[in-house]
Amino acid sequence: MSADDGLEIWAPAKINLYLRLTGKRADGYHLLNSVFVFADLADHLTAKPANGLSLETKGPWAGALAGEADSDNLVLRAARLLLAEMQCSASVPGAHLTLTKNIPVAAGIGGGSADAAAALKLLMRLWGVILPDKRLMVLAEELGADVPSCLVSRPVHVRGTGELMTPLGDNPDWGILLVNPRVAVSTAQIFKTYGQEGAGFSHDDTGPGDWRDLDWLSRQSRNDLEAPAMKIAPVIGSVLAALRSLQSCRLVRMSGSGATCFALFDDKDQAQRAEKVISSQYPQWWCRAGGFHEPD
Repeated sequence: MSADDGLEIWAPAKINLYLRLTGKRADGYHLLNSVFVFADLADHLTAKPANGLSLETKGPWAGALAGEADSDNLVLRAARLLLAEMQCSASVPGAHLTLTKNIPVAAGIGGGSADAAAALKLLMRLWGVILPDKRLMVLAEELGADVPSCLVSRPVHVRGTGELMTPLGDNPDWGILLVNPRVAVSTAQIFKTYGQEGAGFSHDDTGPGDWRDLDWLSRQSRNDLEAPAMKIAPVIGSVLAALRSLQSCRLVRMSGSGATCFALFDDKDQAQRAEKVISSQYPQWWCRAGGFHEPD
């Protein structure tokens, strides 16, 4: 993957087909059981050699990052973490990074985590860094619970706080429609509300179940954070209802901690037809239809 102005990489959106909260550690981190898949909706990141480290953001969701401190930006944090790993190098490399933000921010689909994972992979290539897989995963965990799975960008069964991953093979052939009501929700607040409501924790089944069977997913799985998310942002319930009304829709769910919701279809054509329906009925919402990301 190369661009005229440097190296490039795609950072695909992460979707939780289901999300069960199975416990809470003493340090406050929640344990989960989930299946992640990765949509072909993606942010785009380029890097070229430069003196020092800099980041330029553009694209339809770049404004949501305006004013974010450099210390909070996951792309720059990933770059600095990699630089620290290279501290024995005779010279300190630099890079000018350009992030085209196509994925909604604070939306439950792992945009920041995907960007951090992409930055690690891209800068390793730019700077000629070779790290053992285990060490790379340690760095990813330091950046966030979802970053290790975003390094893989293929279907995975995830447990623990996100660090326990089991590959699940090839992508399904489904079509997917993503809808966000343009409302950002706080993940921390969602978890706080979940705890306050005393919902308890789900049984920690060890396997992902028959995750490729949409009927099974509809009957036997859920997202434990949907109810607290709808309490904080009631419009999420409106999005779910609108998606459930779509013809040929097989499964509707919120992803992660929201507010992005998704509908699954047997193929991409059905998803694209559904996108036209939602776009015409709810022009104020953001929606995108597509399939699933195929890594290089």
